Amino acid sequence: MSDQAAPLVVVAIVGRPNVGKSTLFNRLVGKRLALVDDQPGVTRDRREGDGRLGDLDFRIVDTAGLEHAADGSLQARMRAGTEAAIAEADVVLFMTDARAGLTADDERFADLVRRSHKPVILLANKAEGRGGATAAYEAYSLGLGDPIPVSSEHGEGLGDLYDALQPHFVIPEEYAEDDEPEEGEEPPLRIAIVGRPNAGKSTLVNRLIGSDRMLTGPEAGITRDSVSVDWEWRGRRIRLVDTAGLRKRARVVDKLEKLSVADAIRSIKFAEVVVLLLDAEVPFEKQDLSIADFVSREGRSIVFGLNKWDLVENRGSALSNAREALDRLLPQIKGAGLATLSAETGEGVDRLMQTVVKAHEVWNKRVPTAAINRWLEATLERHPPPAVSGKRIKIRYATQAKARPPSFVLFGTRTSELPDSYVRYLVNSLRESFDLPGTPIRVNFRAAENPYGKK
Repeated sequence: MSDQAAPLVVVAIVGRPNVGKSTLFNRLVGKRLALVDDQPGVTRDRREGDGRLGDLDFRIVDTAGLEHAADGSLQARMRAGTEAAIAEADVVLFMTDARAGLTADDERFADLVRRSHKPVILLANKAEGRGGATAAYEAYSLGLGDPIPVSSEHGEGLGDLYDALQPHFVIPEEYAEDDEPEEGEEPPLRIAIVGRPNAGKSTLVNRLIGSDRMLTGPEAGITRDSVSVDWEWRGRRIRLVDTAGLRKRARVVDKLEKLSVADAIRSIKFAEVVVLLLDAEVPFEKQDLSIADFVSREGRSIVFGLNKWDLVENRGSALSNAREALDRLLPQIKGAGLATLSAETGEGVDRLMQTVVKAHEVWNKRVPTAAINRWLEATLERHPPPAVSGKRIKIRYATQAKARPPSFVLFGTRTSELPDSYVRYLVNSLRESFDLPGTPIRVNFRAAENPYGKK
């Protein structure tokens, strides 16, 4: 193997002015290197920095906003610099403003990026808030693939950006170690173990990998940093992340604990499956529910582990009560995987891993468009949308926008007026009809014509 270091992947952020490119650049380099202001056109020269997202290290390039300009003008020279950055990049992040909607410049420069034949990841920025993800789906019309709703300012959507970037980080053969994945091999399944202090997270990791890798003991709060361990289960590569215990925010006053909690939250955002470890004798405490709700809002797959099961006496009724409580208290992830185990004795840990793998499969599931529209027709016939102010809401067409988690877009008229109860009805119907237990489901609406209707 060569002693030369592997070259960093070069990632360029491009888009029209004032869509938030420099804010994302600063977030990925972890410093305020680029000047940020509401005034468009602040960035003129290319700026480079060492970016990091999860375990991905890369060279990130911030560029001037793309504008249609006359030859020879300052804007034209800025555009030439951006085009050069695209040519030198391995991956292009094309950013739009979900809040402002698409413009002619977005469409013009999406065509420029497309002609570069470089891998493109489409980001719909400023998509925070309830309507942000819905607004992001307008970017589909650019023809650059599935838009990823993000918020550069608030750090939302970075887990999905990580998932989109990761396939572009294949290490060239001359730099690869013997334990690196071969071409076509699945990347490791990323699992974060979370829960309240002293739930048994480190003990579980030690039990799974078969060694005392993590420091454990009766004292709560021993784990401070999130520690990842690579491991294999039934021939499948796994990356386990042990995290610090998560207490109620009001009780976290120590600066070191705040950093530990922030590290644990970051691990959740970059996980594919989150195992929330509960104390089987006192499951579903308020803090457990808060953690589960956060995992769901982040769009991660979740599995509940009822730990210390060896201490439970009436197991039949305890399991029945736990399942009833889970579906009642967390209806947004109804049917989530629930496994009983004892990290101390090893009982049930293999069953937990089976539940994790099944949850991961559901999280990745895609449903054919034809099947979704057959479902939509039957669902609307069974329970039509209510009339609002005497006018009927119409839903005409549906498709799955993405997986991880399953996300659907429904096209119709006046859909923004649908009551929350009817949206919940649609989500529950999707979950039941397409066998999607336990995973977060995203349903977004667009007031637009059927994009396939005229074909």
